[in-house]
Amino acid sequence: MSRIAGYIHWGTLASDIAESAVRSILRHMTGASGTVLNNSFCSVGIQGWAGSVAQDGDKVLVLDGRLLDRSCLDDGGPGGDAGLLLRLCQRMGFVQALQAIEGDLSVAFFDASEQRLWLGRDRFGVKPLYYAKTRSGVAFGSQPAALTLLDGVSKSINKRYAGLVAGSHYRTFDNASTESPYSAVQQIPAAHTLKAGRDGSSVCTSYWTIQIEELDCSDEDELAERYRELLMKAVARRLSVAKAPAFTLSGGMDSSSVLCSATHIIGLPQAAFSSVYDDPTYDERNEIKDVIEAGMAEWHPVAISNDIDILDSIQRLVRIHNEPVATATWLSHDAVCNAVASAGHGSLFGGLGGDELNAGEYEYFPPFFADLYSSGDSRLLDQEITAWVRHHDHPIHRKTPAIALQLMQSLTLKGSSGQCLPDLKRQNRYAAAINPDWFDVASFVPKMDHPFSSFLANRSYQDLSRETTPCCLRAQDRQCNAYGLEQFNPFLDHALVEFMFAIQPTLKIRSGITKFLLRKATLGLLPDNTRNRVKKTGWNAPAHLWFSSGRGLEALSDLVSSSSFQNRGLYNVSEVKKIVSDHRRIVENDVKSDNHMMFLWQLLNVESWLSWVDSGLPHA
Repeated sequence: MSRIAGYIHWGTLASDIAESAVRSILRHMTGASGTVLNNSFCSVGIQGWAGSVAQDGDKVLVLDGRLLDRSCLDDGGPGGDAGLLLRLCQRMGFVQALQAIEGDLSVAFFDASEQRLWLGRDRFGVKPLYYAKTRSGVAFGSQPAALTLLDGVSKSINKRYAGLVAGSHYRTFDNASTESPYSAVQQIPAAHTLKAGRDGSSVCTSYWTIQIEELDCSDEDELAERYRELLMKAVARRLSVAKAPAFTLSGGMDSSSVLCSATHIIGLPQAAFSSVYDDPTYDERNEIKDVIEAGMAEWHPVAISNDIDILDSIQRLVRIHNEPVATATWLSHDAVCNAVASAGHGSLFGGLGGDELNAGEYEYFPPFFADLYSSGDSRLLDQEITAWVRHHDHPIHRKTPAIALQLMQSLTLKGSSGQCLPDLKRQNRYAAAINPDWFDVASFVPKMDHPFSSFLANRSYQDLSRETTPCCLRAQDRQCNAYGLEQFNPFLDHALVEFMFAIQPTLKIRSGITKFLLRKATLGLLPDNTRNRVKKTGWNAPAHLWFSSGRGLEALSDLVSSSSFQNRGLYNVSEVKKIVSDHRRIVENDVKSDNHMMFLWQLLNVESWLSWVDSGLPHA
């Protein structure tokens, strides 16, 4: 575990009381009380292997995570990363210090002479940070639930969050980026700082956003070479600080690109871990073997049964996460983390961010079509729609020219400067299963940011800031920490991100195929079969089977029939029972229709979380 905590009490509490509160927060997050520093105004602490704390007179700084590149900033002073960052804060100020560094970290800086607390997170929110106002001041920590144990902090849940997790799509969970699952606990968003004063004032502001600079060349080969250099540098920067690294490996481009880059840099095959299943739906062994046979990795398959004790697994994960876990993928990730740690590794590299930068999901086609439509190039638009149909038609999710136009019209605002619209059909699919007196899912309108003129760029930005990336980073953080691992995501390197946001949409999708420039950049680095693969499975888990038979169906049925479930008032019980029955029908009869595994996964997670809260938030 690696976690930070603090209690800024402005001198209103005895030091031993403040220290006890900080140790309590740390114990709830990690099981141990860690190292705590005190002065007359605050107590701050850290527990674990990645992070440090530093003090200079009446100034104290604690960070979770690490700097990724100290070379241009290192002054040779004491105190590790925390000491260096403390001196930077003293020299240039807190905000300017965060702008100057490259790091995966959350940080708190308290200046007693100015009676001011600063909190901040890295540019993409790799490391989490939460805070709550108490009767005596402000407390902060790496996870939210522990803060509700402090005197004066409400233990009530955030009912909007609970309602969205129960009955909406996982892309909505993090739309309100300052909220947490608990009503009295706030989150510091990625690339933001919070300044809090003794008078109770607090101001949360952004210190960085993606800046698009005009590229100085348009030659595709040269741009591909620049992409490759940036990716290699991002991987190398993280390898330089990673301890005993291992790599997740799926059949896709992103994890394969990170792994093969590392193998190229180090000159030896790297340890790679993959979840594999008996059911072929999400099993990617055949795709993964191309990287293995090319000599890029020492492969460790992690087998996951079709008949697992799903309820026990979810209850264990909820205690680790302090909240529901977004998707069933993270159960597979948990098994991979366990295997990685058991094999003696200290860090885990992944491909998170690759889809967002390279338009790698099917969701990116409608905004891409909208960009082509806005450019007036109807010929190219027709060609791309035809290629989209040819490459991606699906027996359930059909692809036709008419559907392409319908999706473009419903998911982008015609005549706007790149504004995308939420997928309300997907978002509200299960709205009828949620009691609107608890939370009215159907009335929820997500915030859709649109800082760029391109529809595709805004869709990517939305995913990075409010949809796919935040919940995935949080899940990674919780699970890697539970096994003593650091996580690294080289695609979330801000130089690489800004480069890819400057790239034209037609360099991301071409001829109906995603990740065009990445495919070009990895020529000779990835096996050709991996680099040229068009079909995308995506890292997922066979949860459709877990909820249609065996122990999973039995646990689900018992829960839905229980008095606690029916009396809670969150779900429309009769609607839920219809969904459970329909899911079983679809899976057992191999019906060509979407099943309900995501809703059922969310249901078990929400109920397990609420039961955990009701029991007093016991430590995992």
